[in-house]
Amino acid sequence: MGTEARVLRTRTILLWGAGLLVVAGVAAALLLTLLGGGRPEDSARLDALRTAANIVVGTGGAAALLLAARRQRSAELDLVQKDHDATERRVTEIYGRAADQLGSDKAPVRLAGLYALERLAGGYEEHRQTIVNVLCAYLRMPYKHNPKNAEELQVRKAAQRILLLHLRRGSGEEPEAGFWPDVDLDFSGATLVGLTLTHCTIRSIACYGTTFLELASFRGTEFRTKADFNQAYFTDRVDFRGTVFGGARESFNGAVFAGPADFGTKSAARLAGAEAQPGFPRTWPPDWEERPIPDRADRVKLTRKDEPGQPAAR
Repeated sequence: MGTEARVLRTRTILLWGAGLLVVAGVAAALLLTLLGGGRPEDSARLDALRTAANIVVGTGGAAALLLAARRQRSAELDLVQKDHDATERRVTEIYGRAADQLGSDKAPVRLAGLYALERLAGGYEEHRQTIVNVLCAYLRMPYKHNPKNAEELQVRKAAQRILLLHLRRGSGEEPEAGFWPDVDLDFSGATLVGLTLTHCTIRSIACYGTTFLELASFRGTEFRTKADFNQAYFTDRVDFRGTVFGGARESFNGAVFAGPADFGTKSAARLAGAEAQPGFPRTWPPDWEERPIPDRADRVKLTRKDEPGQPAAR
């Protein structure tokens, strides 16, 4: 067990003060006895002692000043720590309340939880990625797209729109206002309806095994480090025009395009291992084309034009 610091009692302080006064009185009496004869050498010695005393007093004053500064610094640090602790408690309370709201069986309550998390992310940057992770986790929850889930669909679209608004830089004098930089998204295994992330800047996105219903648009969006669309299933139109794949690990291996697709004419996406259902208008990245799959009339595969093999599909 550690020894706790003890606070000096008032009695102890008074005793020390009295002792110092006694020492001072004895020292004064000795000085008067030894150097009070009025001789020139006594006067010189008194002057020397007076100078030394002034130096000691000055040094003591400096020490007292340093001690006061130390106490002030300690008080300021304590105040900063208390303010930090109070802020963390407030953040934890808001976060916990919002998380409880997301688990409600009432759609308006869930919406309130989403907007509370949005405000929290806007005010506390250090908690932003955690809140984005919660939004993504909510969108990864099991969902069946049917009229009975109309209210839940509105909640999910609200979560998607929150991400869109804050992952897209603004315009005008403050383009960074409300923008959340360096965000990672994880939609792996989710069912997303009408996902729109156009003209966004996103550090990374994981859509492994994600099902995209209705239009999925990533037009003009920049993925700075990674874009994982392995095993993704695009049931409807998908728009990758102007999308920038900044990393070296983007992948569509096992992805299926079951509707129209538009990658524009300048996309650098790599589509090795991806397949598509024939019969839809599509624009693939340069150097990529559709080729038939033997014994499978319902699918074509995406292959580089310079890769040897079957001729391109007609």
